[in-house]
Amino acid sequence: MSRPDPQKLSLNTATVRQQWDLKQIIEGCARHGIHGISPWRDQVAQLGLQETARLISAHQLSVTGYCRGGMFPANSAEARHDNLIDNFRAVDEALTLNAACLVLVVGGLPAGSKDLAGARQQIHDGLNALLEYSRPRGMPLAIEPLHPMYAADRACVNSLKQANDLCDALGDDGLGIAVDLYHTWWDADFHQQIIRAGQKRLLAFHICDWLNPTQDLLEDRGMMGDGVIDIRGCRQAVEAQGYQGFHEVEIFSRHHWWTTDPDDVLDTCKTRHQEYG
Repeated sequence: MSRPDPQKLSLNTATVRQQWDLKQIIEGCARHGIHGISPWRDQVAQLGLQETARLISAHQLSVTGYCRGGMFPANSAEARHDNLIDNFRAVDEALTLNAACLVLVVGGLPAGSKDLAGARQQIHDGLNALLEYSRPRGMPLAIEPLHPMYAADRACVNSLKQANDLCDALGDDGLGIAVDLYHTWWDADFHQQIIRAGQKRLLAFHICDWLNPTQDLLEDRGMMGDGVIDIRGCRQAVEAQGYQGFHEVEIFSRHHWWTTDPDDVLDTCKTRHQEYG
C-alpha cells in the first residue's frame, strides 16, 4: 500500500502543548519540516492573534484547521446566544489565520439535562445560525463527530452519518466534516459514510492511534502504529474520494507523549506518518 505524501503532515498543537508554547510549536514545525499546523484558540489568545498569524506566515506553514468552535447547546436562550457570538469570533480568528476550516466540537447535553434529542436540535439550530455568518465570509465549518463516550459533555454528534445528515439538512456549501480517526475508526459504516461525504465534505483528516488497553478516555491517545487503527486504510479511503488535504496528528497523551522531549515527538510523528499513515 502506498505511503502518504510527507509534505501533507500537519501538527495539531495539542500534541506538544504541555512542553512548548505556541511560538515554540510554530518554530518547531518549521525546524522539523512539518508544513501544516492546527492551533487552539487559547494558545492563539495567549500569543496574540496578529502575532500568531505573522509567525505562521513567516515560517510558511499552512493552517489546516482552527480548534475550535461549537459547543452550541445551553440551558437558556441567553447562553446559546453568547455561545453563538463566541463562534462568530472564532470564524473571524480563523479567517485572520487563513485556516482551511474552523473545526466544530458541537457540544453535549446542557448541565442537568437528559434531553438528547433537544441537544441535537440545538446543535442543528446553532449550526444554521453560524452558517449565516461564516458562509458570506468564506470560512468552511468542519463538524467533528466525537466518539459516543463524549455524547454527554463534549459532542452528541457521534458518527459520520450524523455529520452527513446535518450537511444534508443545512446544505454543504461551506459545511463539511473533520474525520478524526480516534473518534470514528470503530464505525461499521466508516467507508460507506466517507463515500457519502465525498470530496466536497471532507475538510480535515486527523490521525493518531487507539491504545488497547487505554488508561484514560481523553488523554491517552496513541502515536500512529502503537494501537489498533488501520490508519493507512482509512487515509486511502478519504483520498479515494479526492481528499487532497493534510494528515493532522492530534495526540492527547498525559502518560507518555506530553512528557517526552517535544523534538523527539515531532521526529516520531514524521517517522510514524510514513510507516503507518
